[in-house]
Amino acid sequence: MSSPISSQPPQQAPAAPTHPAPQAPAAQPQAPQWQGGVPAPTTYTSPIPIRSTHLGHALASEWTKIRSVRSTMWTLGVMFLLVIGIGLMTAVGLASSEYTQVPLLSGGLFGLMLGQICIVTLGVLVITSEYGTGMIRTTMTACPARGRVLAAKAVVFFGLSFTMTLIATTLTALIQSAMLGGRPAGEFSSLPQESIVNGEVIATNSEWLAATVGAALYVALLGLLALAVGAMLRHSAGAITTMLGVILLPLLLALFMQMESLRDLQEFLVEYSPLNGLATLYQLPFMGEEGSGNGWGLLGGLAVVTVAALAGAFALTHKRDV
Repeated sequence: MSSPISSQPPQQAPAAPTHPAPQAPAAQPQAPQWQGGVPAPTTYTSPIPIRSTHLGHALASEWTKIRSVRSTMWTLGVMFLLVIGIGLMTAVGLASSEYTQVPLLSGGLFGLMLGQICIVTLGVLVITSEYGTGMIRTTMTACPARGRVLAAKAVVFFGLSFTMTLIATTLTALIQSAMLGGRPAGEFSSLPQESIVNGEVIATNSEWLAATVGAALYVALLGLLALAVGAMLRHSAGAITTMLGVILLPLLLALFMQMESLRDLQEFLVEYSPLNGLATLYQLPFMGEEGSGNGWGLLGGLAVVTVAALAGAFALTHKRDV
């Protein structure tokens, strides 16, 4: 007999267990590439917008520096005290006389002769103080254009010194005019004819212009010359001493030149000394008669010397290291 056929269905092979498909490993941050033992530079984009600098930024920086230091306030305050104070005392002294023997606004000269030393000192300190403290390195790092830095210092200082001196000379001229105006001229007065109207001494428009704007320009140019000397010497004491020599030495030398053979040199030193240029603007030249001088020509000469000194300062600033 044949074996009976089983009625059970054939069994299937067990299915292989299913496993999740392997996933790719997450991207790991790449280590910085090294070049010669030094990490290679990576590219970084700053979220702060980058703008190219110009002269306006240098002007704003220099204005912030010059107005935020105490030396500026002290020197300008002393200048105001000297110019206005001595001018007032001169007007009081002249008012005690019955007649007016000198030009009406000439009393403002004596205070300004001392007040200009303050402007000269401030001009030196504007540049040499940064060299003394080492701050000039920070300035040059922030603005590598050295000519731009020096130009900004010159513009800011000249504008400040001219404005402050103009205010002081104008106030002094108003004091002189109020206290001495309308007085009769003295019998032996050598005043020009246009300064005497109906026997009374007045100040003409040209005298007002010279005693205010002209004098302020003269002192501001001396201060700018001091800044250029300071930029070349880079030493406060040396630059201030040099400027005092420029202002005072010509007249001091002329005092000892009494020999006839030195007469021409003496007259040259007196005529072209800085103090005589300022006095001539007030119609009180050290040589010649009152009212006979022309201070505007000497002012132009000072401007030429100042421009030449600034050119030398610019050249040395680019040539030398900080």
